[in-house]
Amino acid sequence: MSTGKGGGGKKKKEVKKETKLGMAYKKDDNFGEWFSEVVVNSEMIEYYDISGCYILRPWAMEIYELLKEFFDAELKKMKVKPYYFPLFVTENVLQKEKDHIEGFAPEVAWVTKSGKSDLEAPIAIRPTRVVNFFGKKDIQLTQLKKRQMKRKIYEEFLAVPVSKGMKTEMEKFAGGLYTTSVEAFIPNTGRGIQGATSHCLGQNFAKMFDITFENEKGSKEMVGVMVMTHGDDKGLVLPPRVAPVQVIVIPVPYKDADTTAIKGACESTVYTLNQSGIRADLDIRENYSPGWKYSHWEMKGVPLRIEIGPKDLANKQVRMVRRDNGAKIDVPVTNLVEEVSLILDGIQANLFNTAREKRDACIEVIKTWDEFMAALNNKKLILAPWCDEEEVEKDVKARTKGDLGAAKTLCTPFDQPELPEGTLCFASGKPAKKWSFWGRSY
Repeated sequence: MSTGKGGGGKKKKEVKKETKLGMAYKKDDNFGEWFSEVVVNSEMIEYYDISGCYILRPWAMEIYELLKEFFDAELKKMKVKPYYFPLFVTENVLQKEKDHIEGFAPEVAWVTKSGKSDLEAPIAIRPTRVVNFFGKKDIQLTQLKKRQMKRKIYEEFLAVPVSKGMKTEMEKFAGGLYTTSVEAFIPNTGRGIQGATSHCLGQNFAKMFDITFENEKGSKEMVGVMVMTHGDDKGLVLPPRVAPVQVIVIPVPYKDADTTAIKGACESTVYTLNQSGIRADLDIRENYSPGWKYSHWEMKGVPLRIEIGPKDLANKQVRMVRRDNGAKIDVPVTNLVEEVSLILDGIQANLFNTAREKRDACIEVIKTWDEFMAALNNKKLILAPWCDEEEVEKDVKARTKGDLGAAKTLCTPFDQPELPEGTLCFASGKPAKKWSFWGRSY
């Protein structure tokens, strides 16, 4: 991954001076450009020549695989059987469930040729994801367990706080019975983002197969939410539980330093950490300076950096630098594994707590339309009493439509605050039936 040819003796190596490694955009100044720059410069994705398509590079796929490993194991415990459908489906089959397909119609891609010949009938590219199947009696229990799993992935793996709730009839999956979701919030932009959804489709789309299934939003989208939440002006910031490399070890050989001894100490450090189950790697590339390597691995979001130089070698210690807050700690090599484990746990907790504090600071409880508009313009996550009427929901969208996008319901949280008798809907003035989260969204 990062290894190169090692140095020997005390001969100083010629180092290539790289200066153009950094972020051109600031997260608070231009969020969209900043995000694009982070995912490219951190080597997560590479853009493709077809609009809407991109290449997932190893750094992103390794994060995805760590999530998938947990998710698959949990599904197996639940006796869930995965299926993969063919990529293509005929128009006749799609039309078996018109209500379901109606919501997808503008996005369905059609194949009309094979080579230079026209097909006898067009074939659609299936507009749904990989699915899991359940018996009818198992759906409600499975939905509950999967919501718990998704909450755990977000909060315990990705360190992203989420709100769990139900989508409205207007926002649910087209043709489904109901949709549950976990919703994240990006304070920098004041927008909610649908973190993951589960759709109970009953017999709708599956009539063609005479089975019942539940569809889910994929882990790749979850990774994007994590990038938005934790990334900073230096690049990606990864929670240790999903970092492909949790610790990067970098030798820091000064002039006339014993590079062989330093390299040996670095290799020993990596070996010790790997043996203990910590994902560690060594960067001994000779054509880059230590400073350039620091920036490179900060850009990729590695949670912890270990530096070993002549002074550290003499003092039988290593210097650790945290990615989340930049704190530097000198640790004796005798306590290496214990200290690294504690620091990684601390980084994981700090990222979640910091994100939760920022999210909670954006939640604003309102009661009136004027309060709603003030909170919306201040980029808040709005919790409001609502009459639960679709026409009112449509009216809110229409009244808030503008350059920044209209406000919408994000979800109705399962954990409902007390709704005092006589509470009125913020938008219609009718008796309120529930509390719902509102705001602009991606």
